[in-house]
Amino acid sequence: MGSPATSGIPEHLEHRIRAPDGRTLAVAEWGDPAGLPTFSIHGTPGSRISWASDPSIYARHGLRRVSFDRPGYGESTRLPGRRVADIVPDVVTIADALGIDRFAVTGGSGGGPHALACAVLAPERVVRCLASALLAPHDAEGLDWFAGQAAANIDEFGAALEGEAALRAVIEPDAAFLLERIAEGRADITPDDWETSEVDHEAMKKSQASLAAQVANALAPGIDGWVDDDLALVAPWGFDPGQIPVPVFLRFGRQDGFIPEAHADWLIAHIPGAEVAISDAGHQGTDEEFEHDMAWLAGSS
Repeated sequence: MGSPATSGIPEHLEHRIRAPDGRTLAVAEWGDPAGLPTFSIHGTPGSRISWASDPSIYARHGLRRVSFDRPGYGESTRLPGRRVADIVPDVVTIADALGIDRFAVTGGSGGGPHALACAVLAPERVVRCLASALLAPHDAEGLDWFAGQAAANIDEFGAALEGEAALRAVIEPDAAFLLERIAEGRADITPDDWETSEVDHEAMKKSQASLAAQVANALAPGIDGWVDDDLALVAPWGFDPGQIPVPVFLRFGRQDGFIPEAHADWLIAHIPGAEVAISDAGHQGTDEEFEHDMAWLAGSS
């Protein structure tokens, strides 16, 4: 009998790919093996082990979904000091190893900036990019970056600006809380001070199995990936989001307790030509929105 974090994981392919610097990249494939390759970049904290409430959605839309653990998460080797832009060589390495030339890319929350990085820095490989529920760059001109953020976000990213030691002191108890709740088989895994909206609590109940597996896998080796994500998000990203030359879609929810509307407004204003959807959803989004997004990535919407 499996644990709450490992039960019911849909059938998929697993790969371990060696990066040029010797690091291991843990990769999973889902959906249609003959479909449009689509890199799905997980949030913070997150991992390659995640799936939609309807796992058949990828194959139904003709998508070959490729997910992977960012460095320091799950079974991917840590890359200390990584920037957001450093995701791009890893994605290209994985694509080359899997025989993939062109691909779509999508990322939500902490994965959103990493998806944008691929679209800006590897436009010869990326056919389209979808990013949802993401923060703007910390050095965004004209944006009061902390205004409107949840208290937990302010504490966490404020600690990131102080340095790794301060950040670890904030993240460690949150990680322990998440893993304890997952081990208990609970759907309400987030700490109270995260100010998770009611719509997101309901979404988490629907995706309980996937969320538990994703977070448990992410944090199995410790909190290095989470720490490095936060440090990267408050540092210069290494690219200009306004320079995306491929089709891009941005999605935000008005009941997102983590992403202030000002961040959405800044990104919308600074990414020319982006298609935009703003709904009454929360950070997690809805099944209907996800259906639309998979169709958009497949080029059928």
